[in-house]
Amino acid sequence: MAEKVDYAALKKGGFMRQKQKGCFSLRLAVVGGNLTAENIKTVAEVAEKYGHGYVHMTSRQGIEIPFIKVEDINEVKEELAKGGVGTGVCGPRVRTVTACQGNAVCPSGNINSYDIAVKLNERYFGRELPHKFKFGVTGCQNNCLKAEENDVGIKGAAEVSWKEDACIHCGVCEKACRENAISFEDDKLVIDTEKCNYCGRCAKSCPVDAWDVNEAYIVSFGGTFGNHISKGQEFLPLITSEEQLFRVTDAAIQFFDDHANPGERFKFTIDRVGAEKLQEVLKGAYNG
Repeated sequence: MAEKVDYAALKKGGFMRQKQKGCFSLRLAVVGGNLTAENIKTVAEVAEKYGHGYVHMTSRQGIEIPFIKVEDINEVKEELAKGGVGTGVCGPRVRTVTACQGNAVCPSGNINSYDIAVKLNERYFGRELPHKFKFGVTGCQNNCLKAEENDVGIKGAAEVSWKEDACIHCGVCEKACRENAISFEDDKLVIDTEKCNYCGRCAKSCPVDAWDVNEAYIVSFGGTFGNHISKGQEFLPLITSEEQLFRVTDAAIQFFDDHANPGERFKFTIDRVGAEKLQEVLKGAYNG
């Protein structure tokens, strides 16, 4: 008698059933969009040996190896592990965290997006929840990772303050500001805080380093981009430290775990329970 296949356990480990009987598309764990050259070699070898010699790149920076046969699953996992490649997850749990390259590479980046993604992944990846839960980290207002599409989206921000003594009043920052938030009045620089979106272009454009800059975070909650498209909402002021950020993400995911119905995305939990209740919990975490 053929051994019974535990499809739920396989799905939890990233093996998704294909329409072709006995075949699975294996989702790999690609944290923050980064793989080493050695990882990529391993994936290529496994795809050639056990699949159809190709991989699929997903919309969330993932890699899937289609046409893995059920009888090869254990060998596939072993060979991937030797090359430092982990498998992803599917179903009602925290998915692999996505990220742009951030300020480690990108001139526009305000934060090290990959570093934050790794820390979030270590903190939450694979956690069992009432439904899937996605984090996305983007480095700046260019929003390459589309932060607001995630259950929790994190956007890099620059908290700036003008250093008057260093300023040469060249006006470059005023021209660089796309929000028209900077002006000079009586030889004094004025920032309209209602217009400022914390992009940091003022400081990055300054030829004489006349700005103090603190890395910060703008966080949105309840985004979706599937059958129902919703933009995540911002319930909090600027978050100014990693410690504060993780207090807030802990609170958000616990709120979802405590209040969500099975099969209900975070956005719909917020709608049903009330945004004001989530905001109260988040403010408590924000204030420590």
